Amino acid sequence: MLKQQAVKIYRGKLAESTHLIHIAVTDTAGTLLYSVGNPERITFARSSAKPLQAIAVVESGAIDHFGFTAAELALLCSSHNGETYHVELVAKMLAKLKLTDEDLQCGAHDPYYPPAAEALKAAGVSAGPLHNNCSGKHAGMLALALMLGAKTEGYPSPHHPVQEHMLAIISTMSNIPIADIVLGTDGCGVPVFGLPLHALAYAYARLGRPEGLATEHATACGRIVDAIRKHPIALAGTDRFDTRLVEVTQGRLIGKLGAEGVFAVTAPTEGLGLAIKIEDGTARALYPAVTEALHQLNLLSAEEFTALAQFHHPYLTNWQGTRVGQIIPEFVLNRLN
Repeated sequence: MLKQQAVKIYRGKLAESTHLIHIAVTDTAGTLLYSVGNPERITFARSSAKPLQAIAVVESGAIDHFGFTAAELALLCSSHNGETYHVELVAKMLAKLKLTDEDLQCGAHDPYYPPAAEALKAAGVSAGPLHNNCSGKHAGMLALALMLGAKTEGYPSPHHPVQEHMLAIISTMSNIPIADIVLGTDGCGVPVFGLPLHALAYAYARLGRPEGLATEHATACGRIVDAIRKHPIALAGTDRFDTRLVEVTQGRLIGKLGAEGVFAVTAPTEGLGLAIKIEDGTARALYPAVTEALHQLNLLSAEEFTALAQFHHPYLTNWQGTRVGQIIPEFVLNRLN
């Protein structure tokens, strides 16, 4: 019997560190099927909300009006690497809006992808807003502002029509009243949504299989899922788990990272949604937990599980490159229904 439901960091045979976890798995009716820890934990969805927020953009007609491609729609849902591919896609989106990177209010940071960051440094170029992992989402917000006839200035404000529309979508998809959603400010300056972990799982179950949703919501969900399936590299990038999960399962599973140890997955064929929170927000525990949960749910074939092995039990190495430990998820999903 496991004493702790956790992801453990082993150095040799000793569990040196322990990361407690919370997991919720629901169906499209909102029934909680499996859990670990506290599925009621109020959790900021962080960037896991992006595919849900994209629903508001699609419903506005912006994708067709501005001629966004499927790859650009997938990028709208991304926390991208800042690779040349991503930067060029965002620039194209802005050009279609007749805006520039100066209109993005997400701030700047170095690309997540080390070769891209090193290339900028070698060229003596500073990272700009286009390199921000959230620049695709922000381009989508600008598109929504234009479709609503609202000012593009100040679009990150929770009182701007763009954010009010996105909050309403989060409420609809999660079935949590707007008044009960806790608002904070994300790293890129826009509102972030705090809701029970099981509600995030429910929203993802409906994203993949939007049964019972209004036609416009269901159509938008379908377009978003299809875009990510066709362009997984836009969702994250080279060597990223989000991208690999879609690639390895050929789009049968779609998952999205959120900062502070959050991840959500939709399994459209099974009508399931999964949401995970690492209690202490540690990123290193996240992908092992996600992969193990998908394995226990029988959502990965043997071949797919093997293809994701590097994320399931990643090795720890020292400065000489010698393997000195391993990250091991040690939990059992509690079946409820």
